[in-house]
Amino acid sequence: MKLAIEVPAVSSRLSHVHIGSGLLPQIPGMVAEDWREGRVFWVVDKTVWLHWGRALLDWGWPNPADGNVFLFEAAESRKTLRTVEDMCRRLAGAGADRGSALVAVGGGVTGDVAGFVASVYMRGIPHYQVPTTLLAQVDSSIGGKTGVDLPEGKNLVGAFHQPRIIWMDLEVLGTLPREEFRQGMAEVIKTAMIGDAALWEYLETHQAAVGRCERDALQRIVSACSSLKKKVVEADERESGRRRVLNLGHTVGHALERVSGYQMRHGDAVAAGMVAAARLSVRMGYLPPEDLDRLIRLCAAWDLPVKVSPAFPVRDLLSALEIDKKRIGGRLHFILPVRIGEVLDHDAVDSGAIEAVLGEMQS
Repeated sequence: MKLAIEVPAVSSRLSHVHIGSGLLPQIPGMVAEDWREGRVFWVVDKTVWLHWGRALLDWGWPNPADGNVFLFEAAESRKTLRTVEDMCRRLAGAGADRGSALVAVGGGVTGDVAGFVASVYMRGIPHYQVPTTLLAQVDSSIGGKTGVDLPEGKNLVGAFHQPRIIWMDLEVLGTLPREEFRQGMAEVIKTAMIGDAALWEYLETHQAAVGRCERDALQRIVSACSSLKKKVVEADERESGRRRVLNLGHTVGHALERVSGYQMRHGDAVAAGMVAAARLSVRMGYLPPEDLDRLIRLCAAWDLPVKVSPAFPVRDLLSALEIDKKRIGGRLHFILPVRIGEVLDHDAVDSGAIEAVLGEMQS
């Protein structure tokens, strides 16, 4: 006799996203209003605390001396299982329990690590995201992807764990070093390429306003990017299909990061990866060459790389692609642009074509 019991799958709760100016002073109160089950712990990027710490204390944020705030040195080299263990042990030592919640304040690395800690500590506690970089606001904080790296590759250990609320304060973007802002622009360009031709045209015609961090310009790009990503994630939370379009530029991009020993910044790697994908698409007859030219011009306008350094041997990049987490059933999925604002998911890209494109980009 066989007994079959059906247990309904529980879908993750998707996040509320709030975008505005001057949100930082309100965040402790908004967290307290939303989470009343227990203590709240904060993981704050050290750079954020150095710049904003005095103001945050004046606004009623908790003090690191009280034991509820963990200052985190955010770097790709810290995205490790050791860091996760250390952070979980700090939570345990501070008395965090299943009724506790975690708030991640910082850029993409902080959000990835703290979100993953929240997903595994006591089998999962709620968390919130307060992204403070352009890259985190337009991409990494949205969608519930959390995780860390292994020596074998980037983001190979992780979980889907949706934050309850994401607060994006546009004012912090005006304090970013140009280098940090530039990294985020790679993800903005990616978003426009995969599904927002109107945003693409805005980027081509309003570069000066965006570069000056004018409030209307920031509102335009952050709102457009977060709206598109939220729409994609709602349709495919677990990346079984449609959500893969968000990986445009990340296949070659992650290989570049790994081969560089993570010395190459994420935005730079994604930009070069987008150009590689676009060149592949032109070679395969999908993308008009003039759209490749537009991509190269827009990336170059933000000093984003459109070439691959000879310091990264093509054979090493191809080896890195062999263990890409986007490989399914032995086949590597490439997101290829077919026109500005539209892409396709291709799982039969010839390795010889990839090698040829990478070689072209080094010439």
